[in-house]
Amino acid sequence: MTRKPDCIFCQIVAGTAPCFQVDEDATTLSFLDLFPVAPGHTLVVTKAHYENLFEATPEALAGVVAASRRLAHAIRASIAPDGLGVFQLNGAAAGQTVFHYHMHLVPRWQGQEFKLHSRVRGDANELRATASKIKAAVKR
Repeated sequence: MTRKPDCIFCQIVAGTAPCFQVDEDATTLSFLDLFPVAPGHTLVVTKAHYENLFEATPEALAGVVAASRRLAHAIRASIAPDGLGVFQLNGAAAGQTVFHYHMHLVPRWQGQEFKLHSRVRGDANELRATASKIKAAVKR
């Protein structure tokens, strides 16, 4: 499996950087964004390093889609948002800030300001509690 030592998502997948994990399967790892735009903002990342959609294999992409669907159901069941934004960005011009293929699952509530990224780090206790709720709702 390809990994880049200086990639934060590769470090999370390897277990050398911490995360608030909500799911894992053979090809993906899913965890809460440390800078969430909403409670439950989840990232689904490939375990192998691909910079973007253009580099990822069809198998890796299929794994991300399957995990995203599974987690979308878990997010809806556990925190009951009004909607869910599903975003995937490719290249700095598109807003990609971590150059490792990943999908954003962003819970949305009526009246909430639309943002793709936050610069405010989430509270660790709130992230831990939210991750626990989502993880408990994941169905295989």
